[in-house]
Amino acid sequence: MSGSPAPTPNLSVRSPLGRRLVPVIVGWTLVWLFFSQRLYYAYQMSEHPITWGQALTWSFLDWSLWAALSPLIFRWSRRWGLVRANRVRNFLRHFGLSVLLATLHTLVYGTAVWIAKPVPQENLSIPTFAKLLLMGKFHIGVITYWVLVLLRYSLDYYRRYRREELRVSRIETQLAQAELQALRMQVHPHFLFNTLNAISALMHRDVEAAERMLARLSDFLRLTLETNGLQEVSLRQELDFLRRYLEIEQTRFADRLRVEMNIDPGTLDARVPNLILQPLVENAIRHGIAPSSSAGTVAIAAHRENGTLRLEVRDDGPGLPEGSPVPHREGVGLSNTRARLHQLYGNASRLDLTNARSGGLIVSVDIPFRSAASGTDAGEGRGA
Repeated sequence: MSGSPAPTPNLSVRSPLGRRLVPVIVGWTLVWLFFSQRLYYAYQMSEHPITWGQALTWSFLDWSLWAALSPLIFRWSRRWGLVRANRVRNFLRHFGLSVLLATLHTLVYGTAVWIAKPVPQENLSIPTFAKLLLMGKFHIGVITYWVLVLLRYSLDYYRRYRREELRVSRIETQLAQAELQALRMQVHPHFLFNTLNAISALMHRDVEAAERMLARLSDFLRLTLETNGLQEVSLRQELDFLRRYLEIEQTRFADRLRVEMNIDPGTLDARVPNLILQPLVENAIRHGIAPSSSAGTVAIAAHRENGTLRLEVRDDGPGLPEGSPVPHREGVGLSNTRARLHQLYGNASRLDLTNARSGGLIVSVDIPFRSAASGTDAGEGRGA
């Protein structure tokens, strides 16, 4: 029974082996061509010029020997590092190996040149030829050995640097995700406690309304759990969450709460932070609707300005007192929203509180416009 053929190594440029071999082959080829032209022009100025073919052949023999020795040199460089405790001993090892390999390379190369005689050598004896060869090749050989050692150390340092950079980047990403998740989780109990308090109050005067409110809360929490772990959702999903929340609040405030929505249809597929609108609307209801015994309106708007998505929540309450600092209206919800925006988009996001001309407060959020369908920025705008 014949065995299956041995697998052949994958030498594709895209394979790991190919990605390692291609730079090595290109590097040694460039060295070979560089020293070939150097050898050619050096002999052009002598009494015995050589052809390009001879220059290429003898330069190839010269540097192919070092290319064959380079894996050994790299292995020794990895084994005997110069930054460890025994660096002096390792330096002496490398020094001895550089002398040994330079001598070996010179002998092999010199023997081949003497046998082939690429140029006339009638006036050269073997000792004279050996002396000239050692003077011309030995020192270059020692330098070549150390260049390969330093090249190996440089590659190792670069790879360690890249691994450390990647590790730090992953840690920073994990920390940012943890902070964002913590900020989101702070909003949940804040909203939940307020809703449960409202249900508790309704239980004593309107049981049916309390039951409806509890059912809406159940729906809202279910939708929240379905997107748990997602930092961004489409504006369409976010508005669906918001409607569940507003149903709860409208049960609580009855006819005192009116809601208006002015949503540009072209923004429904935009990516927005998960549960970004709920704390803004909650802030508007608490400060613009709850303090007054008369009916009030909360208006939610979304539109696109070039590459920016603008979300606005407006109430017709008292607004900010004249001369009052912005933090006057920034509780847990708004402060956490501002922190989340900074974590997600950096300086490409804004959250502003301004008094409306007709009265009330406008909370506006600007973030980069990104399509939830394509996952990329749409149009020319500020990037995250």
